[in-house]
Amino acid sequence: MDLEQKLQELKRRDQLADEGGGPERRERQHKEGKMSARERVEFLLDEGTFDETDRFVTHRANDFGLAERKYYGDGFITGYGRIEGRLVFVFAQDFTIFGGTLSESNARKIVKIMEMAARVGAPVIGLNDSGGARIQEGVVSLAGYADIFLRNTLYSGVVPQLSAIMGPCAGGAVYSPAITDFVVMVDKTSYMFITGPDVIKTVMHEDVTKEQLGGATTHNETSGVAHFLAHDDAECLSLLRELLSFIPSNNLDDPPRKACTDPIDRADAALDTLVPAQSNLPYNIKDAIRAIVDDGYFFEVQEHYAKNIVVGFARMNGRSAGIIANQPAVLAGTLDINASVKGARFVRFCDCFNIPLITFEDVPGFLPGTQQEYGGIIRHGAKLLFAFAEATVPKLTVITRKAYGGAYCVMASKHIRTDVNYAWPTAEIAVMGPEGAVDIVYKRELERAANGSGNESERSERREQMRTQKIEDFRDRFANPYVAAERGFVDAVIRPRDTRKKLIDALEMLGTKRDKNPPKKHGNIPL
Repeated sequence: MDLEQKLQELKRRDQLADEGGGPERRERQHKEGKMSARERVEFLLDEGTFDETDRFVTHRANDFGLAERKYYGDGFITGYGRIEGRLVFVFAQDFTIFGGTLSESNARKIVKIMEMAARVGAPVIGLNDSGGARIQEGVVSLAGYADIFLRNTLYSGVVPQLSAIMGPCAGGAVYSPAITDFVVMVDKTSYMFITGPDVIKTVMHEDVTKEQLGGATTHNETSGVAHFLAHDDAECLSLLRELLSFIPSNNLDDPPRKACTDPIDRADAALDTLVPAQSNLPYNIKDAIRAIVDDGYFFEVQEHYAKNIVVGFARMNGRSAGIIANQPAVLAGTLDINASVKGARFVRFCDCFNIPLITFEDVPGFLPGTQQEYGGIIRHGAKLLFAFAEATVPKLTVITRKAYGGAYCVMASKHIRTDVNYAWPTAEIAVMGPEGAVDIVYKRELERAANGSGNESERSERREQMRTQKIEDFRDRFANPYVAAERGFVDAVIRPRDTRKKLIDALEMLGTKRDKNPPKKHGNIPL
C-alpha cells in the first residue's frame, strides 16, 4: 500500500469516526432539541482548537453480538482545546452510539484525559448524555465507573471539574458529576436519578415521571444536586464558558483578571437607605451586591435552591471574588440545613482555587423547629462554620444588619480568621434580638409588673410599657456595631455607599496573604 492509499485509509476511518451512530440517530437528537456530541464540543470550545484523542478506540466485548457492532470512538469523544484561550480537557458522551453507554474502553479514554489534565493543570469538562453502564460488558463497565470516580476524587481541589447533564444520567453514572465542582442541567431534556420511575413504582409503589424524579427543575430547586439550569444545549455550554472565566485553571494559579472600567471609588447613594429603618422588614441583598461589584454583574450559583442564602461570583476591580450572603427577603435570612450545606460547599470551592471570599451578613440566627433539629441542623450548620474557619484565602465580611448569636460567629466573623470585617451603621451585633433578649434578661421584672396592683388591663399595659422601654434601651446599648468595634471584632464602621472602595482596597492589601492550617492529612468536616 503506497502513501496515497494509506492517506485514503486514514480519511476513511476519520469519516467513520465523525459519523458516530449515523445521520438518522443524529437527526433524532436534533428533533429532541439536542445537539450531537461533536456539535456540543465545537460550540463549547474556541473555534478550531479541539484536538481529539483516542479517536479510533473501539470496545473489546464479544458477547451479545457486540463483536459485529463496533464504532470508532466507542460512543465517547475525548480531547482538549481552548476556552477564551485557556487549555481545557473535555469528554462528550455520544448518545447515537450504544446510547452513550460506558464501556471498559471508553472509560479508559476518560481516565487518560483526566490524568493528563491533572498533570498539566487544566480543567476537565464532562458533557453527559448516556444510558449508563453498558450492560453487555458486565462488571468491566462498572469497573470503568469506579476508575473515573477515583480520579474525580483525587483531582478534586487540584483542577476544576465541571459537569453538564445534557441527556439521561442514571444509576452509578450520577456519582461522577456529583463529585465534580459544578453541575449544569438542561431543562426538559436531561435528568439524573439513582433508580428510575419503573423501579420506584415496583418497589415503593410510587408513581413519578422522569422529569418529576430527576429533571433539571427538581435538582435545581429541591435536591440541590445541580448548580445551574439551562433551557437548551447552547445556553448550557455558554454557562460553562462563563463559569470558567471566574475560576483558575488549577489550585496553584490565581483566577483570571479582567480589565475594569468601573471606577474603584464609585459610590452608590442608594446603599445608604437600602436597609429599612425597622429591623423586621425585608430587603433584597442582591441589590447590595450588584451596587458594589464591577458593572453590577453577579454570576449567581444555585439561584433556585436554598434561597435564604445567596452565593456566586463577581469581580472587584477585575479580580474574581466569591460572594456569600444572607438573604433577608427569604426566611428572614435565617440559616437552615440546605442553606448551610449550600454555603459550605461554595466556600470550600473558593478556598480550593484561591478565590477571595466576600460575605454580606444579615442573619437573625438558625431556623428553629423540630424539622430542622431532627434533620441535623447542628451538624449541617457546623459544615458552614468548618468551611469558613478552614479557608485560608482572603476573607472579608460586611455586616449590613443583623448578626445574632451563633450565626454571627459562623458567618465569617473576625474570630474564625476573617481578615477584614466591616459593619454598616445599621448593624446589630448581639447574642439575640432586643425583643428576645429583654424577655429573658428582664423576665422577673416583667412578671412583677404583670402581677402588681391594678386591674388586668392596667397590669398588662404597665408590662408592655416596661418591655417597650427595655427593648429600646437594649437596642441603643447593644444592637449596634460599636460595642463590637470597641473590641476590635469589627475593623471599621463604614458608610454603605463607600463599601465598594473599602472592599477593593482590602482585597488589594490582601493580595499577598499567606496563611495555612496545621499539618494534617485532612480535617474531619461533620458530614
